[in-house]
Amino acid sequence: MSAPGIQPEDEARLRAAAKRCQGTGAVIPEDAREAAVAVLLTGASLAQCSVLLMRRAYRETDRWSGQIGLPGGHAEEEDEDLIATARRESREEVGIDPLHGDGALHIGPLPPVQATSRAQRLPLYITPIVFYRPEVEEPTCGPEADEAFWLPITPASDGSLHEDYRYDHEGLVHKLPSWNFEGRTIWGMTYGILNRYFEALFDR
Repeated sequence: MSAPGIQPEDEARLRAAAKRCQGTGAVIPEDAREAAVAVLLTGASLAQCSVLLMRRAYRETDRWSGQIGLPGGHAEEEDEDLIATARRESREEVGIDPLHGDGALHIGPLPPVQATSRAQRLPLYITPIVFYRPEVEEPTCGPEADEAFWLPITPASDGSLHEDYRYDHEGLVHKLPSWNFEGRTIWGMTYGILNRYFEALFDR
């Protein structure tokens, strides 16, 4: 049964887009560390949907300190699967369970991505898990998040928010695709995950 607040055809498109992305991600080695992030969508229709993002707290031990990303983290032994990992980390970081309440949906996984830091690949593979909830409480940031906010997917997907991000690495400046939303820059892995899904969702 479809969730209240979303039309059956929109739910079908969310699921079909996730399946369309499959087979395009990294191959996870058997001995690799795994993590999961939550791609939590909310809105009465695709045109009105937004996705939950957070700015990571500034910490010396965090490779991605201060960057904007999706709620998520490393898989733990207590987690039944990567869906459970994404739910647990989302609760810890932004105070929201993606599958809590009436009408909450697990849409499906997106292709895994190998994590990078300062242009170096890491032995960590991150699987994005797409969820939908018709109603979502306001985020409450935990110690790992400085802020959480909702990014509307329509202006992100149609190019309205596009901006070249200047990334300085070892003296060379690279221009990378990004979104600028209300002064916040979304780039790198987070941009790549979401842009791939949005392209499949809107056939772009």
